[in-house]
Amino acid sequence: MVHRRARARSRRSRGDATVGPGGAGSVGEMAEVEDRVRADLTVAMRERDAGARTALRSALAAFGAEKVAGETARELTTADELAVLRREVRKRRESAEAFGAGSRPELAAVETAEAELLGSYLPAQLDDAGLAELVAESVAEVAARTGAPPGPRAMGAVMKAVTTRVDGRADGSRVAAAVRTALG
Repeated sequence: MVHRRARARSRRSRGDATVGPGGAGSVGEMAEVEDRVRADLTVAMRERDAGARTALRSALAAFGAEKVAGETARELTTADELAVLRREVRKRRESAEAFGAGSRPELAAVETAEAELLGSYLPAQLDDAGLAELVAESVAEVAARTGAPPGPRAMGAVMKAVTTRVDGRADGSRVAAAVRTALG
């Protein structure tokens, strides 16, 4: 796709080799995601890539809305920006499912492409083995804290421990399913 090549050229020209599709660099950096989205929007505009342009403009609008949400305006951290992008990706995936169910495959394809583009700014997702390992560690931590092996009633405590370790690298439904499986 054109927008992936454009982003790669844009990153090379800026010397930003640590960021690529499927990775968003270090989460500890302050608010660099919006800057990358803005730079990639410029490239998409130059290359007249309407799909990428639409998706990136909507992401920038979501960043702006998040900045002024609440009682006072604030600057977003990288974690805030990643949360906004996760929300936008989820919206597009849900829209794609709805369009697919409504016999509108062309609109579902557009939404899927936008979700894929915006998802490329997010950190790589955990695979099933990595998620199972984090769940096992959290179950052991809760067992050590309570003094007994946790059962299904301890799902809330285990979910709380797993969620801090996962840090957005896996969908909540996947995490919950893995915890349910581990707890039996």
